Amino acid sequence: MRCPFCGNDDSQVKDSRPTEDGVAIRRRRQCPTCGGRFTTFERIQLRELTIIKKSGKREIFDRDKLARSVEIACRKRPVPAERIERVVNGVVRRLESTGDSEIEAGRVGEMVMEALQALDPVAYIRFASVYRDFREARDFETFVGGLSPAGIRDEAD
Repeated sequence: MRCPFCGNDDSQVKDSRPTEDGVAIRRRRQCPTCGGRFTTFERIQLRELTIIKKSGKREIFDRDKLARSVEIACRKRPVPAERIERVVNGVVRRLESTGDSEIEAGRVGEMVMEALQALDPVAYIRFASVYRDFREARDFETFVGGLSPAGIRDEAD
């Protein structure tokens, strides 16, 4: 593993342990050249997934991009980082378990929306506004008006 401080191509693993959710291995590393310490995470990848965009363009699935999207939707919301991580892990597991190596972006978006709807109603609407490309306030009104009362939790809950 390359050192992020000095660029040395080798580092020593000082400690390894599974993460709390058991889906990754956390490794504490040290660079023998500069002495810098850093942490890496290893995740199991069942298969290489390719996302097919609306335009037809294909790109390799990027878990970090998915995580950033969910984090942005949940920004300034009372959603713990562990819950966000669980949502991302759940979507990735569902994608990998489909058996398909090529997945349409819309399918990923729907999975994320489904998970966010159960997690936080504001994050759900935020994500939907980008995913469904809302252009004006009327788009929000239409979308929110179509939600069932059960889909919107009271903040006092």
